[in-house]
Amino acid sequence: MRFADLLTQYAGTALGLLGAGLAVTLAGIGSAKGTGMTGEAGAGVLCEDPSKFGKALILQVIPGTQGIYGFVVGFLAILFMDVLNGATLTIQQGLQFFVACLPIAFGGMMSAIAQGRVAVASIGILAKKPDDWAKGMIMCIIVEFYAILALLVSVFMLLALNG
Repeated sequence: MRFADLLTQYAGTALGLLGAGLAVTLAGIGSAKGTGMTGEAGAGVLCEDPSKFGKALILQVIPGTQGIYGFVVGFLAILFMDVLNGATLTIQQGLQFFVACLPIAFGGMMSAIAQGRVAVASIGILAKKPDDWAKGMIMCIIVEFYAILALLVSVFMLLALNG
């Protein structure tokens, strides 16, 4: 089989899988960066006061949700493309799946990093005013709203493609 024939036959599937991969990878990168920054800040606080571990852990976990959202979108995309059963997509179909995965790919990555920064600042609240740590958590949750919007847009687009 010639390369041009292979490209024609599998380009759509490759585009769809690239979108699914970006949803998982970019959202995961953002979550890894966000949770990593928060973990570093939390470790510093725990050196001074190990009793704050539970609250620091909660703040660290919050930026990790975007990675889960990206995984869910990637999984749904692969499921809806039916590639596990050997289905192939046209270029138009592949492009549609690719585009449907972009909101959580980029929205997840950017919001996880931003949320990590807010969580780091919230660790500072926990260190200096432990009774006010929930205020920092609320600030983190406000950033989460935008990750949820990106998740919903991707899921709704995938559901529309699944018909």
